[in-house]
Amino acid sequence: MISVTKLLFNMEYFGDSLRYTKGAKDAVHGTALGSGPVVVWNSTRTCNLKCAHCYMESDARKYQGELTTEEARRFIDDLADFKVPVLLFSGGEPLIRPDFFELAGYAASKGIRPTLSTNGTLITGETARRIKDIGIGYVGISLDGLREVNDKFRGKEGAFQAAMEGIQNCVAAKQRVGLRFTINSHNFAELDKIFDFIEEENIDRVCFYHLVYSGRGNQMIKEDVSPEESRRAMETIIRRSMDFEERGLKKEILTVDNHCDGVYLYLRTIKKDPEKADKIKELIGLNGGNRSGIAFAEVDPLGYVHPDQFTQHITFGNVRERKFGDIWTDLSHPILAGLKNRKPLLKGRCAKCRFLNYCNGNFRTRAEAVTGDFWASDPACYLTDEEIGV
Repeated sequence: MISVTKLLFNMEYFGDSLRYTKGAKDAVHGTALGSGPVVVWNSTRTCNLKCAHCYMESDARKYQGELTTEEARRFIDDLADFKVPVLLFSGGEPLIRPDFFELAGYAASKGIRPTLSTNGTLITGETARRIKDIGIGYVGISLDGLREVNDKFRGKEGAFQAAMEGIQNCVAAKQRVGLRFTINSHNFAELDKIFDFIEEENIDRVCFYHLVYSGRGNQMIKEDVSPEESRRAMETIIRRSMDFEERGLKKEILTVDNHCDGVYLYLRTIKKDPEKADKIKELIGLNGGNRSGIAFAEVDPLGYVHPDQFTQHITFGNVRERKFGDIWTDLSHPILAGLKNRKPLLKGRCAKCRFLNYCNGNFRTRAEAVTGDFWASDPACYLTDEEIGV
C-alpha cells in the first residue's frame, strides 16, 4: 500500500504509522519489531453480489465449515497475544455474518483496531451507527466505477445505488469511510469521475487497487491495463491529489498492490523537486515494498492462514489447530520462509532492479499466474528497463 498523500504532502494518517516507521522493514513477522502483521480475515465466503474479479469466488449461498463464533473469539485472542495491530473483516460480505458486530467489538476490546471491507449495499443508517459505536476504525466500500460500470462488475443491477446509500449513511454517522477501486481496462477512463465522486459525497479516503490475478480475477489477465495505461492512471491520481491539496480538501489517497507506484512517484518528482524526491525515497525505503508473509497475512473462512488474500492456494496452517503466532513464525514452509527473505529467490527484472529494496519484488501471485513461477518478475511492473537499471 502506497500513500500518495504521505509521499507528496507528508500528511499523516493512521496507517502511515504501520507503513513508514523506522526499523519496520527489518521486522520479519509483523509491521514492526515486537508487533504482528495486519491480518485480513475473510470471515465468510457468502456474498450478496457476484463480482467479476472476486479472489474468493464468492456468491449468494451458504458455505459449510466456517469458523464459529467461539472459534473466532479464540482466534482473536491469539491475534491479541501476537500483538496484531489491525484486523480487517472481509468476505464475501462480512456484514452477512450474524455475529459480525459481536466479533468486531470483541477485537476492539482486545486492543486490535477492527476495520471493515464491504460492498456497502447492506449499510443502512442503523448499521452505520452500530459500526461507529463499536469502534470500527475505517470502512472501505468497493466500487469499480460509476453506476453502469460498477453494476456490471458487481453482477447486480442496483448495486451502485445501494453502495452509495451505504457510503452516505456512514458519512451521516460520522464514520470514517473510503472507496476501494480496482483499476482495469473497463473502468480506467472513470478515474477522474471517481475523484469528482469522493469530493461530491464528502468521502474521506480512496484506495486505487491494481488488479491481482486470483480467483475470478484470473479470468481478467487480458483485461488488465497496459504499462502505459498504468502510468497514465498514476498521472491522473497525482494530478487530482495535488488539486485536492491545493484547494484544502483533506483526502487520504492510496494505491494498493503495486509497489512500483512509489518508485514512479520518486522518479517523477526527482525531475522537479530533488529535495522532495529524497524524502519520498526515504519513506518508500522505510516501507520496504511488498510485505505479504511478513507484515500482512490472511485467514480464510475455514481458518487457514495464507500470505495474503490473493494467495489462497498456499496454506501455512489452520488457526483451529495452532495459534496464529505459532503458524506465522514457523519457517518450515518454504514459501513462508522465502517471503520473509525473498530477494535471493527473485528472478528476471525483479532480481536485477536497482529499486528492489523499495519494492521487494512486488506481487508474487501475479508472477505465478502469468509464468507459473512464484519467484518470477511481476508482469504488472510498468517501469521501463532503463528506469530500473536493467
